[in-house]
Amino acid sequence: MAAAAAVISPSGLEDGVSRARGEGAGEAVVERGPGAAYHMFVVMEDLVEKLKLLRYEEELLRKSNLKPPSRHYFALPTNPGEQFYMFCTLAAWLINKTGRPFEQPQEYDDPNATISNILFELRSFGRTADFPPSKLKSGYGEHVCYVLDCLAEEALKYIGFTWKRPSYPVEELEEETVPEDDAELTLSKVDEEFVEEETDNEENFIDLNVLKAQTYRLDTNESAKQEDILESTTDAAEWSLEVERVLPQLKVTIRTDNKDWRIHVDQMHQHKSGIESALKETKGFLDKLHNEISRTLEKIGSREKYINNQLEHLVQEYRGAQAQLSEARERYQQGNGGVTERTRLLSEVTEELEKVKQEMEEKGSSMTDGTPLVKIKQSLTKLKQETVQMDIRIGVVEHTLLQSKLKEKSNMTRDMHAAVTPESAIGFY
Repeated sequence: MAAAAAVISPSGLEDGVSRARGEGAGEAVVERGPGAAYHMFVVMEDLVEKLKLLRYEEELLRKSNLKPPSRHYFALPTNPGEQFYMFCTLAAWLINKTGRPFEQPQEYDDPNATISNILFELRSFGRTADFPPSKLKSGYGEHVCYVLDCLAEEALKYIGFTWKRPSYPVEELEEETVPEDDAELTLSKVDEEFVEEETDNEENFIDLNVLKAQTYRLDTNESAKQEDILESTTDAAEWSLEVERVLPQLKVTIRTDNKDWRIHVDQMHQHKSGIESALKETKGFLDKLHNEISRTLEKIGSREKYINNQLEHLVQEYRGAQAQLSEARERYQQGNGGVTERTRLLSEVTEELEKVKQEMEEKGSSMTDGTPLVKIKQSLTKLKQETVQMDIRIGVVEHTLLQSKLKEKSNMTRDMHAAVTPESAIGFY
């Protein structure tokens, strides 16, 4: 199988995967053919062969107590968590096989960091990884197969493995014909011969007159032969030698066919006889066991009746105690109901009492507190000051009004005198 897998070159695998995946992340994806979806199955089978060449079963699986992956393990989704762990483990082991130190991933490691480290090692070998790292988180797919296949090729290069041309066996043109041994017959062949003879006999019409003539001729010929045989001229030693020579060829060995109904019938008869013989022995033991169990049950029944008779008065007392207990429980339930009701009333009264106490405390604190009186005195003082100021302002306003009135009156008298004086002056002149 390794020789057959060696036909595929590593560059061809890488080119095929790159063609199936697309050459670059920024370039347009190449049109995939109808068989591109199944290319990862081919890559996965080649990967399994390369891992066997690296002896991963002895060096990795047995030490880590892991199950060997199937031929299409990373090509189909089965269990993403388990597949991702298997991918990381195989990648770390292959990187270590290339001579570079790489720690085995643990269960609680960051998957993004693990994937980035694996891709960094892959790029360091000169391999292209033009796909997002999230494609490897699922643990299956063409990208996972591509990464593992590239790492396996690098590991094979590191250990000095070289691919050789496959050597095909030379086919012989002349086939040896094995002569069939007519002495060995199978039950199926015998049945077929019987069926063919029966069908041939059924197809041929039987003529009674012809049959009687043939039987008469056969009888006459046999009687003549018997008279000739009575006087034999053959040697007994030669006859015995001829018998020994021909005897192996005359043996008919019938091979047992498990599908034949006769073998099944014989097996059924054998099993039936075995069951009958075993039943005879087992029936005696079962009868003894039945008798012992019946006697034990009778003893248990009699002891039970005796115990019931002896403990009858205790049973009556127990029943009376149970009745008293049920009555006491009923009374307890009734009393418990009254207690809960009274507890509820007590809580309500307590709440009202707390409210009254709080109101009394507020009123008492307001009565003993002198701050309101001080505030009243301050307010009175302020009112007196404001009253004095208002009186002053009122006086000033009254004085201003008085002055304005006096001024207005003086103006009126002056106007009146001014109007009277011109008239008297005109009359004097």
